[in-house]
Amino acid sequence: MATNPEAQLQTMIDNMPEKTGKSLEEWFAVLGASGETKHGNMLKLLKSEFGVTHGFANTIASLYRQQDVETPPDLVAAQYEKKAALRPIYAKLIAAVQTFGDDIEIAPKKTTVSLRRGKQFGVIKPSTKTRIDLGIQLKGEPTTDRLEDGKVFGGMCSHRVRLSSVDDVDETVIGWLQEAYQRA
Repeated sequence: MATNPEAQLQTMIDNMPEKTGKSLEEWFAVLGASGETKHGNMLKLLKSEFGVTHGFANTIASLYRQQDVETPPDLVAAQYEKKAALRPIYAKLIAAVQTFGDDIEIAPKKTTVSLRRGKQFGVIKPSTKTRIDLGIQLKGEPTTDRLEDGKVFGGMCSHRVRLSSVDDVDETVIGWLQEAYQRA
């Protein structure tokens, strides 16, 4: 039995023709012809009209949506469109994080950028026109004047650092991020 996620996914794709009656490519053609673009609607179609089990339907829809996106939106550019003065702060944070190791995932979302290594260790959020809030996962560390409580991140991070200039991204902040990375 496959133990890592990639092997499990490949096993599921390999078993798809036998278990569902069609290959992944054939299911992609079905979804393409349907015109559905929302994950939930794809699941409903596959399950109700074709009798595909939830696990296979979810896998098919997820993979279809991943490959179907021709030009992903530049979520980072959108975040800084009206906050251009903050972009150098973001760039300095990303440059520092990329020196930590080859296993970092930088995952832009609509309003934030997640920093992950197995699990999330940081979040970059341009909160106002003059400030980035850097969320850091350093559970158990005491708060300070700079390393504030991270409640503003709704449990995603234990601490927050307010950054208003490139100079705010100093050795201390990078050290906190590196510690969070090592714990992740």
